[in-house]
Amino acid sequence: MMEKLRVAIAGGTGYTGGELLRILLNHPHCEVVSVLTTSSEGVPVTSVHRDLFGETDLRFGTEMNNPDVLFLCLGHGISRQFIDTHDISPECRIIDLGNDFRLDGEYAGRHFTYGLCESARKEIANSHDIANPGCFATAIQLALLPLSASGLLVDQVHTTAVTGSTGAGKKPGETTHFSWRTDNLSIYKLFSHQHLHEIRQNLARVGGADEPVVNFVPMRGDFARGIFASVYTKAVPGMSQEDYRRLFSEYYLHSPFVFHSDSDISLKDVVNTNKGLLHLEVHGEYVHIASVIDNLVKGAAGQAVQNLNIMFGFEETEGLRLKPSAF
Repeated sequence: MMEKLRVAIAGGTGYTGGELLRILLNHPHCEVVSVLTTSSEGVPVTSVHRDLFGETDLRFGTEMNNPDVLFLCLGHGISRQFIDTHDISPECRIIDLGNDFRLDGEYAGRHFTYGLCESARKEIANSHDIANPGCFATAIQLALLPLSASGLLVDQVHTTAVTGSTGAGKKPGETTHFSWRTDNLSIYKLFSHQHLHEIRQNLARVGGADEPVVNFVPMRGDFARGIFASVYTKAVPGMSQEDYRRLFSEYYLHSPFVFHSDSDISLKDVVNTNKGLLHLEVHGEYVHIASVIDNLVKGAAGQAVQNLNIMFGFEETEGLRLKPSAF
């Protein structure tokens, strides 16, 4: 029997750290040996992540305990600081869930591969370190990868995407507390969201072309988790709706989590899972793609574990066979 991978999680008190724990505690090839935090040292993990009560006796600490894999679930911009201030073995793999290495993967003698599984599976399999994509970036790129890879992304892209409150992180703020968010909807970071840069850069890499123009209107929803992205661009003359749907189904034929649906999709189809669902329609001169994911799973922790599975040659679905909360 193969010895289990020793896994450490830095930033274990946040939403993403909690989701990683939920997944990895049930992963057949992983053993969580450390949940790192400076704010709750010695405190039981379940005192913060109550959904794991009865699942683990782990306590938060400051020692990494010689992991084979280190997940960085830290605030954006803090991963570089963590690497600089901790003694991490060169053999230890790092999967960073922040944005520190998504645009420039070279740091401290390491190369971080941009880990969008559906666009870089072969590269990920041969990588030592991974920069996990952003949640909005994942949802939007899943809607565009087949077009980019086929040279069919010929005009500007327009997208509006709504995210749940967990997308803003665990630390409370004016626009995340219940009394503001409930029965409410708002726009933020109009045309300037930080995920735009990684979307454009990776689509250019996939398509072997210049970076596409992607216009993005992000919105805050009055729900906890999930992203619903509405994406459209000019259709290619002569391409029918059936042609596009066939293209999408073929592109994702070997992807265990991403599927094109001929019927309408909704958030409840994917929340709590590592799935990405797409629904495509052609209307006049435009092709429209709806894309839904769980921002904490496929948009963060689940995709990070999927990357781990690919890196170590495990079945890609290990630890990620999760049922959606459909009702």
